[in-house]
Amino acid sequence: MTVTYTAEVATCSAFGCFLKLLFRWRGSIYKLVWLDLIAFLVAYFTLTMIYRVVLDKDQKIIFEGLVKYCAVYTNRIPLSFVLGFYVTIVMNRWWDQYSTIPWPDTIAVAVSASLHGHDERGRVMRRNVMRYVILCLTMALTMISPRVKKRFPTLEHLVEAGLLEANECNIIESFNSRFPRHSKQWMPIVWAASIVTRARKEGRILNDHAVKSILDELNKFRGKCGILLNYDNISVPLVYTQVVTLAVYSFFIASVMASQWYHDKKVDGVVDKVDVYFPIFTTLQFFFYMGWLKVAETLINPFGDDDDDFEVNWLIDRNLQVSYMIVDEMHHEHPELIRDQYWDEVFPEQLPYTVATEQYREEPPKPSTANVGVTKSDGEVLHPVSSKGKLNLIETTSSQVIDVPMSHSVKSSANISLAGSHKGIALVPSGSIHFVDQRAINEQVTGPTVAIKTPLVATPQHSSDDQTDDDEFEKLRLARQKERIEKKKLISTSAQLNRMAMDILEYVLTKSIEGRDQESRHEQSE
Repeated sequence: MTVTYTAEVATCSAFGCFLKLLFRWRGSIYKLVWLDLIAFLVAYFTLTMIYRVVLDKDQKIIFEGLVKYCAVYTNRIPLSFVLGFYVTIVMNRWWDQYSTIPWPDTIAVAVSASLHGHDERGRVMRRNVMRYVILCLTMALTMISPRVKKRFPTLEHLVEAGLLEANECNIIESFNSRFPRHSKQWMPIVWAASIVTRARKEGRILNDHAVKSILDELNKFRGKCGILLNYDNISVPLVYTQVVTLAVYSFFIASVMASQWYHDKKVDGVVDKVDVYFPIFTTLQFFFYMGWLKVAETLINPFGDDDDDFEVNWLIDRNLQVSYMIVDEMHHEHPELIRDQYWDEVFPEQLPYTVATEQYREEPPKPSTANVGVTKSDGEVLHPVSSKGKLNLIETTSSQVIDVPMSHSVKSSANISLAGSHKGIALVPSGSIHFVDQRAINEQVTGPTVAIKTPLVATPQHSSDDQTDDDEFEKLRLARQKERIEKKKLISTSAQLNRMAMDILEYVLTKSIEGRDQESRHEQSE
């Protein structure tokens, strides 16, 4: 089972939170690399003794040249890049496989809520559907996990465990003899789907939507089991695994020679006068790189027998127990409906804390603009001035001005012509309309936006055709609005009638099933 240590590192306020994890053996790096490390050290000390005891002066010169050669070319192996990329792929694949493992809880809740009936047949239907679901997962795991395969090596062991009946075993064996090339883990899902459709025909499932929901969940469960088999069949490309393995082992074979000490050995141009009898930093390097490789070897198949592999046998037992509990023990059962303790106050201001958690009482989070303020003067609203129509503007020098607020916008269809010596409309920067006396027209300007230095004046002149078009447009808009309101009322009435019909149908079917249950219990008592 996966080694869990999250409880020990839940709070890391103390010094060396991870240091206490270094003294574990199960699932540790020491357990993975100790055999390789012993082989590495034996080879290192063997070469050291040969150099110090066996070789003569001329042979030592050849040995020293070989050490220099290995030291120069060992670092040219791109070990960090190749190994890091490979471990990343394996880690992502490892987590994806765990995320793909299907859980039957959703199916069990849907079956318990939708497949009605407290009689024996209803109970048998619910339990068999979930048994077939667990059987599908178990058959898939026997093909990818040695642990599950050793537990259920044959179909007879599944019969003995209660996951498979004798007649069902005969059916699967018959299909295996006729179609031996394909796996049959999907057959229990087909049986479960047939039970669901039969329950719908018998009226134990009240609507087709519930049938579709259950069938969708069954197909999703079957699909995830198929993905697990695909992960087992399609591995990380073999050539990549071979490249990584060759890179790591060739690096340390060369490091056995490159890390040897000899007389007048230079490190970075400086003579190393320390006679090193134990390769401390080479050993640490071995731990890091070889441990990295062992991580990939352990996680590439998480359904094996390693310490960090998934505990799938526990998963099978858990799924079967929880599924039966949901569809049988808890079917249409719930605690008594009573008022909660916050009934009168609607909702609590805050849930209580214990003495140990009082220090963790927190204020609600604030948005990032909570402390941004705007002064009263900056918060004043500025209304934009827009001219939607076509304006003919003229200059005016009149001083007789009467302010009238611009409460109505100029329509786009309005034609505003300029007059001679009578009152007109003047546009000024304040956004108001002023009536002035005008005696002459100097210039005619048209356009939605005009740069004006002197006061400009215009007089509106609406034609009867424009007014008629506006009236017809308003009538059409009101008619369409009335039509939309009537359509919404009709849809709402239809929805209410449909809900009433469904409620009546559900009530009738429920009473019918309860009547059959009472008759069966009465017959059994007699």
